[in-house]
Amino acid sequence: MLQPLMPIIVALSWLALPVAVICIVDDWFLRPRRALSAAAEQPPRDPPLLAALYWILPLLILCAVLRLLMAERLDFSAVLLAITVITGIIWAADTLLARPRREAAALAAGRAPQSLREPGTVDYARSFFPVALAVLLLRAFVFEPFRIPSDSMMPTLLDGDFIVVNKYAYGLRWPVLDRKFLQIGEPQRGDVVVFRWPVDPATNFIKRLVGLPGDHVEIRDNRITINGQPLKSSTDAHRYNDGCYVNMTLAHETLGAHRHEAIFCPVSIDRQPLLPDCKRDGVRGYVCGDEDAPGYGRTPAYDGVVPPGQYLMIGDNRDNSDDGRSWGFVPEGNLVGKATRIWFNWRWPRAGGPIWSRIGAKIP
Repeated sequence: MLQPLMPIIVALSWLALPVAVICIVDDWFLRPRRALSAAAEQPPRDPPLLAALYWILPLLILCAVLRLLMAERLDFSAVLLAITVITGIIWAADTLLARPRREAAALAAGRAPQSLREPGTVDYARSFFPVALAVLLLRAFVFEPFRIPSDSMMPTLLDGDFIVVNKYAYGLRWPVLDRKFLQIGEPQRGDVVVFRWPVDPATNFIKRLVGLPGDHVEIRDNRITINGQPLKSSTDAHRYNDGCYVNMTLAHETLGAHRHEAIFCPVSIDRQPLLPDCKRDGVRGYVCGDEDAPGYGRTPAYDGVVPPGQYLMIGDNRDNSDDGRSWGFVPEGNLVGKATRIWFNWRWPRAGGPIWSRIGAKIP
C-alpha cells in the first residue's frame, strides 16, 4: 500500500538526521538564551525557519521509521540497541552537564531555574529510554515476535501467522553479537526453530528440526527415515485442499516428542497450474494426482549425515519448502529460538482477514 509513496518516504527520511541535529542544537543551546533574553512575562518565540523545522521534524522521523520497517534486511536488535544507547546518552548528558548549566544561567539572570523549559529531545529521551531498554531485553533474552511469510511450514503454520519465539530455549545470547553466554537447553528433534539462514544470515527462516548432529537422514518420496527408522506416520483418509494445494496427502507424523501434520505429494506434483480458487499473489497452485504429473519430476531424494554442531531443518510442506535438502545444514550459532505459539493471524485477501481459531494456538 505504501510502495507508490516509497520514493517520497526515502527522500524525506534522508532529511531526518540533519534537521534533527539542527533542532537539537537549537533546543539545547540557543532556545535557553532566547528565553533568558525575552521579557519574563512573554514566552520566547522561535525564528520562522526554526519553527518550521520543529513542525516538520516529526514527519521526517516518521518517514525514517517507515523506511526502516519496510527494509528487507532490517536488524531490529541493532535498531533497538541504537535507540537505547542514544536516548540513554541524551538523558545522561542533560542530567550531568546541560541541566546544571541551564539552572546556573537562569539564576544569574535573576530567573527561577524552572522558568527555562526542558529541551524536547531530553523529554523524549527520558520517556523512550526505559521503554526501549525493556523491549530490547525482552526481545533479546525472553520472547520475540515473527511473522510467517511463506507456505513452507503448512499446515502447521500458515502465511500470515504471527508467532512467539522463545529466545532462551537454547541458551541466552548477546543482542546483535549473537554469541551465547549462558547454556540453558538443547534443540530437540521435532522442534519448530527460527534460525538465521546460513546462505544469508541477515534473513530469518523457520523450519522443523529433523536431524540432530550425527543423525543419518533419508527422505524419499517426501517420507522421512532417521538412522534407519521410518518416521511414525499415518495418513488422513481425507486429502488436504485449500484452493492453492489440491489433493495433497495429509500425514500425521511423530518426530521426537512432537506429533504434527505435514503435507506432501507421493508422486510427481503438477506445479503452478492455473487454479481460480487460489487467491494469492505469485501463487497459481499445486495439484497432486494419483500418478506422476507429465512434464514434472518427483521431489529429489535426500540422503545425508548431519555434521557435529549442526542441524538439518525441513519444512512441513515438503513439496514447497526451501530447506536443508537444497542448501545444507544450520550451525548451532545460527539458532534464534524455538517457536511456541501463534499470537495473531492475518491473511488478506486469501482468507478475508484473521482466522480467529488460530490465535493462541500452541505450535506442535
